[in-house]
Amino acid sequence: MGPPENHTRAQERQAAGRRKRRARRPRLRRCLLKGCEQRYQPTQAQQRYCSENCRKEAREWSRWKAQQRYRETTAGQAKRNHQSRRYRERVKSRKATEAKPVDKGARVITQEHFFRAHVRPAGLLRGLRAPAAKSVAALLLRIVPASIGASAAAGTALETGTHLSRRY
Repeated sequence: MGPPENHTRAQERQAAGRRKRRARRPRLRRCLLKGCEQRYQPTQAQQRYCSENCRKEAREWSRWKAQQRYRETTAGQAKRNHQSRRYRERVKSRKATEAKPVDKGARVITQEHFFRAHVRPAGLLRGLRAPAAKSVAALLLRIVPASIGASAAAGTALETGTHLSRRY
C-alpha cells in the first residue's frame, strides 16, 4: 500500500479525532503555617502559604529558629558572651557618669503669678475674721477650778470677748 494521495486530508481527519486537553487546576492545599492551616487554591506550583501575611510570619519564625540553632554552637555562644560583656561595660560607664553630683543653684520660680491660683480672692478674705489672740494664762487657768470662796466669774476677768474651744 502506498502513500495517501492527499497528505493534508489525513492530518485533518487525525486532528478532528483528537480532544483538546484543558489545563488541570491543582487541588486545594492546606497552609503550612502552624496555627493557620487554612485550605486555599494555590496560584503557583510551589506555593506553601495561603497569603502574604502567612509568608511573612513563616519567614520571621524561620529566622528566629536559625538564630536559636546558631546560639547553640560554640561560635554563637562566644559571640553572645562578647555581646553581654560589652553591654555590662556600657551600663557601668553610664552609672559612673550619673553618680557625679551636679552643682546647681537653688531652684527659683521666676513667674510672678505662680501662687495666684492658690490664694483666695479678696472678696472671700473680707468675710474671714482672724481669731483673737489668746494668752497662755487664759488657756492654763481655764482648766484649773476656782478656789473656795472665789466667785464663778473669777476666770473671766483674764480674757474678755473670746471663746476658748476645748481641743484636747
